Amino acid sequence: MPETADMIAEAFHRARQDGLALADYPGEVPKDLATAYEIQERAIGLWPDQVVGWKVAMVAEPWRAAYPTSDRISGPVFSKRLVSSITGPAQLKAFPGGFIAVEAEFVVRIGRDIPADATFAKADDLLPYVAGVHAGIELAASPLASLNDLGPGAVVSDFGNNSGVIIGDEITSFADGGLEAEVSSMAVNGQEVGTGSAARIPGGPLEAVRYLHAHLAERGRTLKAGDWVSTGASTGIHRTEIGASCKAVFKGGASASLTIL
Repeated sequence: MPETADMIAEAFHRARQDGLALADYPGEVPKDLATAYEIQERAIGLWPDQVVGWKVAMVAEPWRAAYPTSDRISGPVFSKRLVSSITGPAQLKAFPGGFIAVEAEFVVRIGRDIPADATFAKADDLLPYVAGVHAGIELAASPLASLNDLGPGAVVSDFGNNSGVIIGDEITSFADGGLEAEVSSMAVNGQEVGTGSAARIPGGPLEAVRYLHAHLAERGRTLKAGDWVSTGASTGIHRTEIGASCKAVFKGGASASLTIL
């Protein structure tokens, strides 16, 4: 669907650049992930910024029969939307009238280029390529308020419903021997809205990186030193609104903070 793919990519591109909401999906919702990633690649090509990381998310159970090729999906994170909150709350814009949610995430920092042809039998085989794990928040935002309701084909086509990743404090328990016991919580406007742990991410955060490496290799892409991987919602997907103050806190006190503009 080359012409349709271009039209959909351009429609989301314009809406994102202008900061405006879309009333409806701008075309036919992709019926398979291959088509959705074709649109995503075209949209990446249109965006005037560099990809410096990726978000990974699970395909919700009700959609897995319709999209059976993978139980995870991904989307790009661009340099201007990767923001540190180590010295104070980060700020990112969302779309008035669009989809807005936050997620507490374990964000993995890649320390060495991962060869595209490398294969990893298990997640821990990736440890030599990992420089650290940080507290993080994904701003899951799209110009289309109904994006998630339309399923993973729609989500993938619009950058995986990603509008930025906040990098917080390093989680030192990773260096001390793992993340298995690491817990997390998310608060919005001072009220706790969810709790969870690394165990909520199937296989753990490094399994999300293992999936992403293999997936990107199929697209002719690689994970490079300095890239970041936001590995999945550890406390759930928390719908919110412009003006919200959000804070993800992890065991040991590592945190990330975001104000949505």
